[in-house]
Amino acid sequence: MPIITWRKFLAFAAAVLLAACGADAPKFKSTDITGADFGKELALTGHDGKPRTLADFRGKAVVVFFGFTHCPDICPTTLVDAAAVMKALGKDAERVQVLMVTVDPERDTAEVLSKYVPAFDPRFLGLYGDAAATQRVAKEFKIFYEKRPGSVPGAYTVDHSGQSYIIDPQGRLRLFVRHDRIAQDLAEDLRALLHAPA
Repeated sequence: MPIITWRKFLAFAAAVLLAACGADAPKFKSTDITGADFGKELALTGHDGKPRTLADFRGKAVVVFFGFTHCPDICPTTLVDAAAVMKALGKDAERVQVLMVTVDPERDTAEVLSKYVPAFDPRFLGLYGDAAATQRVAKEFKIFYEKRPGSVPGAYTVDHSGQSYIIDPQGRLRLFVRHDRIAQDLAEDLRALLHAPA
């Protein structure tokens, strides 16, 4: 085969392979961040008292959200929407784990989290650590949080990033989900991840 024809053939074959890969890849409504070089690990404690890492949830799609129990708006709305998504998923919900990582470890003890987080869905898990562990995991997931003083001592609030991240059953960070799109997009995206080829 002449060199020029051989090169054309290789280019054609590569294009066909890429098209085939694209056809099989799931289509997401949320922002696809597959291959991102962050959000690979966390080491915290569950509200049940057990040490937790992302490896504990391998085989499930994991929704990771950062918030705090005194949050007046985004956090409870996110958890309400995530609970509705779990209902919409039906049996697929058995392969999904929702994690809320507190950015307020001073007030969000295991006891507080154990009452708050499962109230939205008993399958949800609250995670906490000391100040250093909280900073490490927030940095790993590129989450901003900052305590803001209130009018009286102890009445502070915490400004924080509101997005959720989705990790696939193989433990890879895949999606960035805006807090205001969970109700509309999350169920479809989770189904796509759960039923995609490994």
